[in-house]
Amino acid sequence: MSRTRIFFLVFSALIALAGLLQAGVSMDGALTLFALSLFVFGVGFALFLVKLTYDEADARKH
Repeated sequence: MSRTRIFFLVFSALIALAGLLQAGVSMDGALTLFALSLFVFGVGFALFLVKLTYDEADARKH
């Protein structure tokens, strides 16, 4: 995994954590929805980066 990909993986984890913390303390429904969307985006992007890394490794094998 390249340094750039690791950076974005950590960055997306921080975004997901910030979204989860914001969703926990928010009192407004719209802000809660935004914070949960931020969490889902962060987790989804991190999983996409992991998938991309494994796909590239698999392509090098074949």
